[in-house]
Amino acid sequence: MWPSRKDSLEYGQAGAARKLRETLKVIGATEGEWEASLNVSLSVKVTEFIQKLPKWFLISLGFGIVAFVGLINHLNGPELSSWIFYLVPIFLMTWFTATWAGVIVSIASAFTWVIADFTSGADAFHSAVLYWNGVARLCSFLIFTFILSSIRSLLERERALSRIDFLTGIGNRRYFIELADMEINRARRYRHPFTIVFIDLDNFKAVNDRYGHRAGDKLLRLIADTIQSKIRITDAVARLGGDEFAILLPETGSELAQAIAGKLQKLSMEVMHQQRWPVTFSMGAMTFTTPPLTIDEMLQVSDRLMYVAKSKGKNRIEYEVFEGEGCSLPTTA
Repeated sequence: MWPSRKDSLEYGQAGAARKLRETLKVIGATEGEWEASLNVSLSVKVTEFIQKLPKWFLISLGFGIVAFVGLINHLNGPELSSWIFYLVPIFLMTWFTATWAGVIVSIASAFTWVIADFTSGADAFHSAVLYWNGVARLCSFLIFTFILSSIRSLLERERALSRIDFLTGIGNRRYFIELADMEINRARRYRHPFTIVFIDLDNFKAVNDRYGHRAGDKLLRLIADTIQSKIRITDAVARLGGDEFAILLPETGSELAQAIAGKLQKLSMEVMHQQRWPVTFSMGAMTFTTPPLTIDEMLQVSDRLMYVAKSKGKNRIEYEVFEGEGCSLPTTA
């Protein structure tokens, strides 16, 4: 039974998003640093700044705003409308902390407004009117909270899906480039090496032609699952497109990179033999002891190394060390 489009989307989002959170946590990066690698607008930068603030500070700020607006209500009476100002702390709590925090601030805002009406001497035909207004305001605040929470969830889902390869459920090219760019910045800061492994599936077209595209899709998923399950928690794998994959190995020198690449090739070949598919793997493992100047430079030298492996007869691994001014002589396996 092949998975439906909906199931595949949910699988991909959960898997890649979980892998992203684990990778960021282990290498010590934050999602703010992740987004900082993009060309973002001023509003996004403001959002990132607020996200970096401690949760306790945001909660304190939210309740402080509620108290301040309630004081204004008390001093000016019902003639001066201030309902929109209560939405500010509700927005801060719901969007930047959690839905439950937005609910609590909504209740506090409605309660504060009722107290301000009573203490300011607001005229009403009956005191029940003030209570009714309080209930109506609470309902409107809660509706605003839950709508805002739903919008936030949808945006987070869309952002996660934009970095996921639909077919395999692992990261896509955008995911890989953004994570690699962040690793380049970390390598400049801490002077740690890292390795990029480019993988191209030899004879993949023959599988599609002989067994059909469904079999080809199954092959790609098997390779993605095999690599994903065998790499370290600090590593990340992505499908760049077609039958090409890339693996990011943070803080990994040449010797360890050779061991990892060799192991992955062996495991992948075992999967191919079990399925009786005539597919082999051409791989290029580029270790950067000096960070490249740009992402484009990193992609070019790593991609070139993989094509060197293909040009030498396929089903082999080329290793090389990037040292800034030039690359060391490659080794093969």
